[in-house]
Amino acid sequence: MAIASNDLAVRPATEADADRLIAVLAEAFHDGPVADWLIPDPEQRRAVYYRYFRDAFLHGLKHGEVYTTSDQSAVTIWHPHLEPTPTKPHQRLETLETIAGAHAPKIVLLEEMFDTFHPDEPHHYLAYVAVDPQRQSRGIGTAMLNHYHRRLDQIGLPAYLEATDMRSRQLYLRLGYTAGPPMVLPTQGPTVWRMWRGAPNATTRSPFPPTRPRRRSL
Repeated sequence: MAIASNDLAVRPATEADADRLIAVLAEAFHDGPVADWLIPDPEQRRAVYYRYFRDAFLHGLKHGEVYTTSDQSAVTIWHPHLEPTPTKPHQRLETLETIAGAHAPKIVLLEEMFDTFHPDEPHHYLAYVAVDPQRQSRGIGTAMLNHYHRRLDQIGLPAYLEATDMRSRQLYLRLGYTAGPPMVLPTQGPTVWRMWRGAPNATTRSPFPPTRPRRRSL
């Protein structure tokens, strides 16, 4: 069912949206400090990103919640994390090697760091929000996030994400997130900001949870 959000029709995405929304994800994330660090060559990056975001989109449909707009100009992928989620590192490594080939090690490293510092407290995780580059700076992404945030406030749950540049960090601060301890990617990588939008209470929102790095083993 489509829901109007600030004059923007937001609806659940389906497999029929895959081709268009995977393109939106790949193009929206093609440029930026993390993208440059992961895959320096832009053409190789574009090919890998289309495969990577196809996997992310289909995984989101199966295990999370994916939303788009009536014109398919934007997409969000959320994952409820109501309890610590077990991972299958060997299986994920094989998947990423198929998707990214020689670029897989840095993507594995990025995902491992994100998982290691992921909060254990119940929350919903914003894995991706992407707007068609031709439609950016029109408030579409903000409207989609506000649509989901209202739902989280109604059920009393926080939201968590990683901001990969200063512009997105500032946007999330305006939307009620607070910044936790950042992560600096190795081998001269960029800074990633961990962001938390606490659950509402009588006077404020729940604070950023304590950082407890998870022990991982491959």
